[in-house]
Amino acid sequence: MYEGKPWSRVALIREAFHYQSRFEGSTMVFKINFPVTEDPAFPYLVKDLALLAQTGFRVVIVPGAKEWIDSVLNEYGIVSSYTSSGRITTATAIPFVEMAAFHVAARFMTGLAGSRVDAVIGNFVRARGMGVIEGTDMEHTGAVDKILTDSLTRALDQGMVPILPCIGYSPAGKPYNVPSDEIALAAAAALGAVKLFFVSLDGALRADAYWLPQGIELGEDGRVVRLTPAEAEAVLRSNPAEQTGPAGSGSPACPAGDRRPGRSLEELALALKASRSGVERVHLVNGREDGAILKELFSNMGSGTMLYSDEYESIRALRSRDIPVILRLMDPLVRQGILIKRSAEQILEKKEDFAVFEIDGSIHACGALHEWGEDQGEIAAIATDPLYADMGMGRRIVGYLIDRARKKGLSRVFVLTTHTQDWFEFLGFRELNVESLPEKRRKLYNRSRRSKVFALDL
Repeated sequence: MYEGKPWSRVALIREAFHYQSRFEGSTMVFKINFPVTEDPAFPYLVKDLALLAQTGFRVVIVPGAKEWIDSVLNEYGIVSSYTSSGRITTATAIPFVEMAAFHVAARFMTGLAGSRVDAVIGNFVRARGMGVIEGTDMEHTGAVDKILTDSLTRALDQGMVPILPCIGYSPAGKPYNVPSDEIALAAAAALGAVKLFFVSLDGALRADAYWLPQGIELGEDGRVVRLTPAEAEAVLRSNPAEQTGPAGSGSPACPAGDRRPGRSLEELALALKASRSGVERVHLVNGREDGAILKELFSNMGSGTMLYSDEYESIRALRSRDIPVILRLMDPLVRQGILIKRSAEQILEKKEDFAVFEIDGSIHACGALHEWGEDQGEIAAIATDPLYADMGMGRRIVGYLIDRARKKGLSRVFVLTTHTQDWFEFLGFRELNVESLPEKRRKLYNRSRRSKVFALDL
């Protein structure tokens, strides 16, 4: 498979505009862990959030504050106890927890104000006490009872960015310390958010840190680019909370020194819960990476790990309106002599033979299966957008065409290639002579091109 130089920046601009038009006006919730606010990259992250708000996205921020709350309580000599259900927030501690939570929220408000974006910190969370759990009174530790969507929607309609600190109030006005993860999940579900971002210093799942099942697609940097809910469940089953490390069946070995507790796994579990509650896409991104949110939002490759519940990618039949796009895909390969030149009319004539790989409405790969009689089919016109070569689109297009050939009852598929014989050998094809071609195809063989024949028996 050819992996040439990336297309010009024009392709990236087109992609950004595609996502801009698709998601403009959509609600997106950003849960941002406290350590991110202490990172030097934090001001740039806030500027990116402001940019989204300024360009028509409805942005909701849920700041994590655990570490800052710990620091404040420690400063005032207040001991914080924990159970498996979370922090026990005493009557003595709750005023300081409120102070710490609103302080962190104010840091976001200040950053947004610097970009001339209005924000509001409000009592958008109605809470209820957790009560006594297994004999322990959780006191002022609470859970989300209701997200006050009317108030949130009014703020969003006015172009403001709501900020939800980890404090909720009972109908009687009693304050409760509510986990920010829970608030983010509840807010995303209640507002019908199309995206929920978990922004931390861990970010994406990586193959060198976790056990991954076979078949999960990785980026060239070893990052898990995306997961279905079923794949996410498999990852969580394969990685108990106390056991992270290399994958025995799907990922390369990981040195013992690289193993660490998996906040990314905790966030993956939260992402799975959000997906089941109706959030279309949940993203795990690294808050210290410059532009991580923008890259994750405005490009197919992204920068983190995405859990998607809708149909994110598909291979489908070619439509007439797709022809200019696949001609553009094939053009660099034609100019290098890797593919033969085809006109729009020739492609239209054989339209039923073609398939395209579509991501979010954009086509990034194509291929065709031509039947030549004698129970043989030719796989041809395989082209992939070089920007996404590491996603295995070409391999999946070929696999799809092989499956199509089997369903048609063909006994063999073959390719004619001048440059990609190693790639096809890796896929299981073996070299044959020209005489093995079906008679109709053999008569059209271009001997000056001297293409090699590789075939796969079905």
